[in-house]
Amino acid sequence: MPLAVCATPIGNLDDVTLRVLAELRDADVVLCEDTRHTRVLLERHGIRARLLSYHEHNERKRTAELLPRLLAGERMALVSDAGLPGISDPGTRLVAAALDGGVAVTVLPGSSAVDTALVASGLASERYQFLGFLPRTKGALAALWEELRTWPFTAVAFESPQRLPGTLRSLADAEPERLVAVCRELTKVHEEVVRGTAAELAARYAESPPRGEVVLVVGAAPEAAGEPDAAVDALRRLVDAGAKARPAAAVVAELTGVSANALYRALTATDR
Repeated sequence: MPLAVCATPIGNLDDVTLRVLAELRDADVVLCEDTRHTRVLLERHGIRARLLSYHEHNERKRTAELLPRLLAGERMALVSDAGLPGISDPGTRLVAAALDGGVAVTVLPGSSAVDTALVASGLASERYQFLGFLPRTKGALAALWEELRTWPFTAVAFESPQRLPGTLRSLADAEPERLVAVCRELTKVHEEVVRGTAAELAARYAESPPRGEVVLVVGAAPEAAGEPDAAVDALRRLVDAGAKARPAAAVVAELTGVSANALYRALTATDR
């Protein structure tokens, strides 16, 4: 039997697929970060299952114990407390071990805090970068903002509510006008999405950190003044050399930080 990696709700317990419920119902054992947390989901949907803890503190040991059982044909479902296992949650080690051992792995998709926040923020772009959990030190945060200074697409990260004020202050010090969104308690009763510049949100949360789980969305870097003309010229050279306009615009955009759409529009405008 394959190892089933199952996405679970990020908040609202009804945000679970029929396939996931069927797999949880049929599994010989359900591997979960917190058995108490998973039991709430199972009880909500009338499922009785044998639960076994699988979290960051016992992941290595559990993987060694579980692989022989998978090889023997035991049916296992892997879940995390919320979202898809392996995305900033335990699971990668077991999936890799199963695949290396010749055990099939099937992924049952579902809720994603990253995608939900990205769309809810109104800052989605052609591409985005997932940063996982943000670094905790001031120096590491400052280095990250410098890395993203010319990144022409959106970035999404997880952050604790307690550290959020300091994180926003750090970003505001680096780029006060950068557009950001604080997405809180997604899919839950008190869901909230607050948008503004880094400076505005740093001031808003300075004395009053938010409650609940937070996803921070950082908008794309603004186009650098003085660069578009040179970037359009570079794009035209590529096109004149035989490159297709759209792919060439994407390459030039990544190298210069100028929007690919803006480059393409500028190119086609001069061709009229």
